[in-house]
Amino acid sequence: MDGSEFVPLTLPPMVIALLAALSCAGPGNFLILRRQAMLGDAMSHVVLPGIVAAFLLSGSASPPILLAGALAAAALSAALIEAIRRLGGTDPGAAMGITFTAMFAAGVLMLELSGAASVHLDVEHALYGNLEGLIWLDATGWASLLDIAALGGLPPELPALALVAGLILATLRIFHRPLAIATFDEGFATSLGIPTRLLSAGLVALTALAAVAAFSAVGSILTIAMLICPPATARLLTDDLGRQIRLSLGLAALAAVAGTVAAGYLPLFLGLSFTVSASGMIATVSGLGLALAATLSPRRHGHGQRG
Repeated sequence: MDGSEFVPLTLPPMVIALLAALSCAGPGNFLILRRQAMLGDAMSHVVLPGIVAAFLLSGSASPPILLAGALAAAALSAALIEAIRRLGGTDPGAAMGITFTAMFAAGVLMLELSGAASVHLDVEHALYGNLEGLIWLDATGWASLLDIAALGGLPPELPALALVAGLILATLRIFHRPLAIATFDEGFATSLGIPTRLLSAGLVALTALAAVAAFSAVGSILTIAMLICPPATARLLTDDLGRQIRLSLGLAALAAVAGTVAAGYLPLFLGLSFTVSASGMIATVSGLGLALAATLSPRRHGHGQRG
C-alpha cells in the first residue's frame, strides 16, 4: 500500500476511529447489562449545546474549550435525568429520552441562530463528525511514524482520544469486580459494603467522558453505535463477562479499521467517483456484525452472565 497517500490521509482517521470505538465499547458493556443503553444515546446528544455554548462564550473553537463545554453539558444532563426521575416519578428510560431530545434540539437551535456553522459547528458535523478532515499534513509516508517532528503535526484529537481510551479501559480494569457484582446483584453488592451508588455515578462519568471525547471527531451516530453494537454483539456470543468485554473491544476495533478502509477505498474499487462517510460506514459495519451475531448465534434462554 502506498504510504505517501495512506499514512497522511487514511491512517490518522482510522486510529482516531479505533480509539473512539474502544473508549465507547468499554463502558457500553455495563450499560447493556444494566439495561441503560439509552444513557449512551443521551450523552452523545446532550454535548452539542455545551459545545456551542463554549464557542459562543469564548469565541474559540479550540478542542480544550469545546471539551470543557461538552463536559459541562454532560454533567447538567446527568443532573436533569436524575431530577426528572426522582421529582416526576418518571421511568429512567423516559427521563433520559426527555433530556437528550430537549438538549439536542436546543443545541440545533443554537447552531442555526448563532452562526456557529461558520467554524464547522453544524448539524451534519454533530451527526457524522469530521473523521475525513483529521488528516496528518506533515506525514510523507511510513517513515513519518518515526519522525518526532512529523509526529508533532498529528491531529490533536488523536492523543486526546488515546489518553481518554487508556483512562477508561484502565478504570474498568481496576474496578471490574465490584462493578460486575453491583451490575448483576445490587443488593448483594450493598451487603458486601460495595458503594453501588458511587459505582453507578462513576459509570455515568466514564460514559460521558467517552461520548464527549468521541463526539467532535466521529459524531453522535458513531458514538451511539460503538456504545451499543460491539457490546451487544459480544453478549450474543458469550456468557462470560470478561470474555464479553475483550470480544467487544476486538469487534469495535475491527469495525473501526474495516469501516474506515471501506469508506475510502471500496467506492473507488467499485468504479464509483465518490467516497462515503467514514463514521457512517463504521456504524454500518458494526450494525451488520450485530445482525449477523443475532442471526447465527444459538438461542441462550435462561443462561446468566458470569463475572
